[in-house]
Amino acid sequence: MIPILTASEAILQMNAYGSARVPFLFIIDFSARYPVVLRLDELKADEVLYDFNGATNATKANELFHTPVQFGKNALSFEEYLPKFDYVVHQLKRGNSFLVNLSVCTKITTDLDLQTIFNRTKAKYRLWWRDRFVCFSPEIFVQVRGNRMASFPMKGTIDADLPLAKERILADVKEAAEHATIVDLIRNDLSMVAQKVWVERYRFIEAIATNQKTLLQVSSEIAGLLPDDWRETVGTWLFKLLPAGSVSGAPKPSTLAIIQQAEGYERGYYTGVAGIFDGENLDSGVLIRFIENSNGQLFFKSGGGITARSEARSEYREIIDKVYLPLAHEFNPVH
Repeated sequence: MIPILTASEAILQMNAYGSARVPFLFIIDFSARYPVVLRLDELKADEVLYDFNGATNATKANELFHTPVQFGKNALSFEEYLPKFDYVVHQLKRGNSFLVNLSVCTKITTDLDLQTIFNRTKAKYRLWWRDRFVCFSPEIFVQVRGNRMASFPMKGTIDADLPLAKERILADVKEAAEHATIVDLIRNDLSMVAQKVWVERYRFIEAIATNQKTLLQVSSEIAGLLPDDWRETVGTWLFKLLPAGSVSGAPKPSTLAIIQQAEGYERGYYTGVAGIFDGENLDSGVLIRFIENSNGQLFFKSGGGITARSEARSEYREIIDKVYLPLAHEFNPVH
């Protein structure tokens, strides 16, 4: 059994491991109520598998395959989504938030088990926790190399097959405002723990191949300099940054209350963060693109940022587009 800690216990454990330069894995849920901190040399591969930018305890490489894979989704209807969206927009127009990340659960069916999905998907951050979930996230939370910290919030998604897709997403006024809000939020967050903060890159495009289509995602890079003793306080400052701004919103306290009311379910580890400290540096990702096992039924959790300028149909299509498998080889899905 993997021990679940309290937030204060996790902070103390991470600080102790950081001080001793002991490599460890951490998994922190969205509400930071059920964190996990595990030494890498004690991690059991039959319980947890990770692959974070090539740092992995998995013995298998991505499995290529050519046979069709069954992947079906029973998505929330637009009529069910609309009241959630309308509540969020009402709160935005009242000034209770500038940006809200609204997520939903989609029931899915597939002939792949969670561990096979881990083995067959491609993503910057892959994580499998036996009997609980699998995650294949493209989004960096924070990376620390030496004393340089960087965060890479993703905000803005479009179907790459649409005409002039890149130009359209970059010119979209609503998307630009949403992205600017998140960049400002992340700058403020990093300023709580870093001595100097700046925007290294603003609104660059990354392509993500899925089993259905290629998506374009818009990201930015915000950097900062940590004090020399950051390893001794790694748990303390990391928890100050939670939850990740790109999957919550701004300002955080009031936005979190809106999320809880609108979504009507517990996110759990979805939109939490996970990463590894290798003894010197730290790498972590946001737990999006997430499939959860709930009593034998699989649910894919996905979301998107809502602003006062958002259009309901467009936002609904985005959260459905994000229900996909980034498999290591192309296939024709069986619905």
